[in-house]
Formats: sequence, C-alpha cells, structure tokens
Amino acid sequence: MSAVTTALTEDQLALAEVTLDFAQEQLAPHALAWDQDKHFPVDVIRQAAALGLAGVYVREEHGGSGLSRSDGVLVFETLATGCPSIAGYLSIHNMVAWMIDRYGDDAQRARWLPGLCSAATLGSYCLTEPGAGSDAAALRTRAERQGDHYVLTGVKQFISGAGSAGVYVVMARTGESGPGGISAFVVEREDPGVSFGPNERKMGWNAQPTRQVVLDGVRLPADRRLGSEGDGFRIAMSGLNGGRLGIAACSLGGGQSALDRSLSYLADREAFGSRLLDRQALQFRLADMATELAAARALVRQAAEALDTGDALAPRLCAMAKRFATDTGYTVADAALQLHGGYGYLSEYGIEKIVRDLRVHQILEGTNEVMRVIVARGLTETLR
Repeated sequence: MSAVTTALTEDQLALAEVTLDFAQEQLAPHALAWDQDKHFPVDVIRQAAALGLAGVYVREEHGGSGLSRSDGVLVFETLATGCPSIAGYLSIHNMVAWMIDRYGDDAQRARWLPGLCSAATLGSYCLTEPGAGSDAAALRTRAERQGDHYVLTGVKQFISGAGSAGVYVVMARTGESGPGGISAFVVEREDPGVSFGPNERKMGWNAQPTRQVVLDGVRLPADRRLGSEGDGFRIAMSGLNGGRLGIAACSLGGGQSALDRSLSYLADREAFGSRLLDRQALQFRLADMATELAAARALVRQAAEALDTGDALAPRLCAMAKRFATDTGYTVADAALQLHGGYGYLSEYGIEKIVRDLRVHQILEGTNEVMRVIVARGLTETLR
C-alpha cells in the first residue's frame, strides 16, 4: 500500500483504501478464473460503479464522482493490483463517459451519463479500424449526411467491451481525408445495422471481450453527433490523453502486484540453506523493480497534474507517461516471473497472467512507438 500512497492527500488516502479493499476482495480472488473462463464480470463492474468508479471524471451534477486525473490514476493503479484486465476496461469505460460529459450537450448527458455512471450501461471507444491503427486519421468508416440523419458504414477493430457495451463513441468520416474530416457519434447497441464479430482469442485481457463493431448502414438522427462536424479527431485525441494515463496507471498496479508477490515468494522459498530473499543478487533485482516503478509512478502523476491544470505540455507528458509506465510495468512483471522460477510459469501463481495482461498495454491507446513520435514532435517542432 505504501508504494501507491506516497505524498497523497487525506481524501486520496481514503480513496486508495476503499479502492484497494474492493480490488482485493472483489477482483483478486476471481481474476484467474475470469481469465481462464473468458468471463466478463459485469456484476462486479456494477459493484465498482456503486463506489463511484464508473463515472470517475464525470461532473457530480451529471451523476459522476467529479474526481481529478490525479485521483483517477490512483484509482486505476489500485484496481489493477486486483486484475489489470478489469481495471483496463474500467479505464476505457470512464474515458467514454468523460467524453460525453465534456463534449456532449445537456440532452446527450441526460440520456447516457446516468446509465454509464451506474454501469447499468457499459461504454466502448471506437477509433481503430482493420486498416487504421496507429494512423488513426486514415480511418475509413463513413457517416453520410442524409437530411437530419447520418448513415454510418464501416468496421471498427479491437473494441474492448464490444457486444456487452450499450454505448459506443464512434469516429467516422463526414468530410475530406485527414483529421479535419472526422466527426464523433454516439451509437447504441440496439441501433439497426449494428453487429459484432466473434470474441477475439487473445494473449491476455481475457476477462473482457474484444470484438469488431460492424456498422452496416446505421441510421442515426443528427443529435447523435458529439460536438460539431469535423471535431471528431480532436475529441478522440482529447479522450486518449486521459486514456493513456489510465492504462499507464493500470501497468503500475499490475507491476506492483507482481513485485509484492515476488517479495512474499522469495521470503517463503529456501535454496542452498537460506531464504531466497536473503540473497543479495535477488535483493538487487527487487530494488531495481521497486525503483523503476517509483520513477514511472512519479511521471504518471506529473502528467496527471499537467492534464488537471491545462498545461500545454500535458499531451506530451501523457505520451511520455504511457510509454514509460507500460514498458516498466511489463518489464517488472517479466522479472517477477523469472524470480518465481518454474512456478512463475504456472497459472495458479498469477504472475504469468499479469505478464500477459500488461503486454497489450504497450500497444493500446496508441502504441509506444507512436508515443515516441508524439514526444519527438513536441521536442523538434520549434526547430523546423
């Protein structure tokens, strides 16, 4: 607990305590079974919502918790100590809810936020396509204006929560090529023309579904558009700044859990007449793991504060934090597996699941290669 709560306010300490209790009581005991059975525990997500964890960033007057990004990274790190997969989905769900609160009008907020904040309705974010991943501005899903309606046609790929979620924030092209021709829409699962691909067979994140979202002539009234025409790419990227922090925080939580499990294992395990924990070489490995997590945590919190204060450098800092924390979390988890020896490779110890879950964090919400592009662009743009 101490690694997660350094230099926090009293309110944040209380938030961390409540969230940690939930993670250890409702997530951790079931995480392996959910992974093995590919079970999406919607009932448990609704229990998290009862604690205010499904509308973390939504303003209180709209049914949310009204918390800051600095609070949010604490929430998602702590949840991920119980299960990175469920914590990761909750980060995405909260991104969707925030986007509707931030960019929606009063009618849209009233229509969708109560259900999202209570998790009676789950949310999914639809940007990536089969041919447009890192180059998101090249998306091909179209929204053709027909009077006071739009008709959406296209396919979205790798959509977390797809099929189970009731609300989808979808980016579609309403104009010319490039980012300026993209608009954002809210699509509902029951809209005619919406269907889903099979649940993908994945390396990790098995406790949440990942499917294609297929839009076959989905006819939406114009009041389903979020923001103005052409604002979609800006809305999408704005959402991703917070989403990247959420996934970075989930990597910290998974890495911290792996470190904690390693400490317990090495304290209990003996070899060559002494505890493994007393071996200096292994102590040094643990020290490096703890140091790297602390450094990543500091960067994530710096980026969260920048986003909270509207710092112009916030997008760059979010990219830095996402890249560094997701690389660090995975590296720490992999080191923990090595420290467990053969037992780390067995599913019952939970380490290999953390490794599998954290690996995708280096890809989603923008690959870490794209994070480097964002950072480099910020460093060099004044020299062009």
